[in-house]
Amino acid sequence: MKLADSHCHLIYKGLGEQQPEVLARARDAGVVAMLNISTRENEWDQVIAVAEREADVWASVGIHPHEADTHPHVDTAKLVERARHPRVVGIGESGLDYYYDHSDRDRQRASFRAHLAAARETQLPIIVHTRDAEEDTAEILREEMGKGAFPGVIHCFTASRAFGEIALELGFYISISGIVTFKNAKDLQETAAALPLERLLIETDAPFLAPVPHRGKTGEPAFVVDTCTFLAQLRGEDPEMLAEATRANFHTLFAKTLA
Repeated sequence: MKLADSHCHLIYKGLGEQQPEVLARARDAGVVAMLNISTRENEWDQVIAVAEREADVWASVGIHPHEADTHPHVDTAKLVERARHPRVVGIGESGLDYYYDHSDRDRQRASFRAHLAAARETQLPIIVHTRDAEEDTAEILREEMGKGAFPGVIHCFTASRAFGEIALELGFYISISGIVTFKNAKDLQETAAALPLERLLIETDAPFLAPVPHRGKTGEPAFVVDTCTFLAQLRGEDPEMLAEATRANFHTLFAKTLA
């Protein structure tokens, strides 16, 4: 089984201090591609450095909505400039988080639009974080898509089926995390079972959201195997086939990984 982990944070506490071991365990488990995500500007050099060093790891540049207040200077031009690096294959993660509201909502929306403009200009996928903000996220995506198309993925999908359908209509991929394995995730399980295979990705969001049977532990990319196996059973599909399909989808969406 060969898999892609479409979203992880390899420099975060729990992974960064044992990165060689984490990567070795991922490779032993069959993970052949990992996207190392940034959430603050001061992480960009670090995530890019990992991608420069490791042939199966790529990087993104972006500002998480939690960090929007502290990054008003990160505009489209700055994102586009850093995205020129050959190992940077995506923009984000960015989006809206009204659950925690760690940043002003107007500031979150402005930051999100700057990222979407960068995705449009570079044609690199936007990696979207949305929590308790479906209506505004959908409205902004539609408005920005109307200015010119861009690729993207809804990361760690936990939204409604209706929002998922909007995302698919806009041409987005949907990435499923270990949350789908949780007992209380019945609605997500129903949605994940119905998603079109050609738009499906799998992620860990490591070091967060470790799937069953690792729940409560530090998540790591190797655990994408458990999410894939659970999701395949949920969908009535062969795990090897699902691994292959989602890995192919990863390289189709993040086309710069094939350069």
